[in-house]
Amino acid sequence: MAVRAPISLPPSRVLRLRSRSTWSDSLLPLEHLNQPLSSRPLVARAALPGSGSSGSNGPHAPSISPSSASSAIDFLTLCHRLKTTKRKGWINHGINHPESIADHMYRMALMALIAGDIPGLDRERCMKIAIVHDIAEAIVGDITPSDGVPKAEKSRREQEALNEMCKILGGGLRADEIQELWAEYENNSSMEASLVKDFDKVEMILQALEYETEHGKVLDEFFLSTAGKFQTDVGKSWAAEVISRRNKRLGELA
Repeated sequence: MAVRAPISLPPSRVLRLRSRSTWSDSLLPLEHLNQPLSSRPLVARAALPGSGSSGSNGPHAPSISPSSASSAIDFLTLCHRLKTTKRKGWINHGINHPESIADHMYRMALMALIAGDIPGLDRERCMKIAIVHDIAEAIVGDITPSDGVPKAEKSRREQEALNEMCKILGGGLRADEIQELWAEYENNSSMEASLVKDFDKVEMILQALEYETEHGKVLDEFFLSTAGKFQTDVGKSWAAEVISRRNKRLGELA
């Protein structure tokens, strides 16, 4: 079998390797590809603060520090409350075993996942906002209009809670991202935030319809409180579909 000579490449050419986890670039001269593996220089891959790998990549792979793991588990343990805290609006209307805050946010994230493409819209960001928008309720609970808390005070309490949660997480890039996503939703400052706000209302009236069907109740309050408040074409369309199904059901019961 003939053995080909190594391909010689100009030293000026480089191969750009991109790390998906950090979106940072490392440069490896292509001339090193002609060298035996044992003599090639190692290229370190940048990692996010507090991140690491399992060690499967050998002794040069970064490891997760115990403090980082501890902060992550502390944060996730606190977020467990989102799974166990029931949405107060349903409790106030006598719904047995109602959905949790986490249930609500999860279906909103699914809404972002399945919505049709919208020019200029960042679908992944919508999903992140949906997951984060009620996260402070892990500390402050589900504050509803019936509680009589002014909107500004509710926002202040939630911001304070979010700050505490981000301290528990240990700060850093992920904590900053959570703060940014929450503020974007709170201020309705982007196309993504507006769509997720619509999903928040659509999810609520869809859940109201489901509880009406399951428990034989009439939950007009939730439909009246959202009427005319949808901002996006997707939100308006989906809300109209929910309302149409409700009207059909009510008509059949009349």
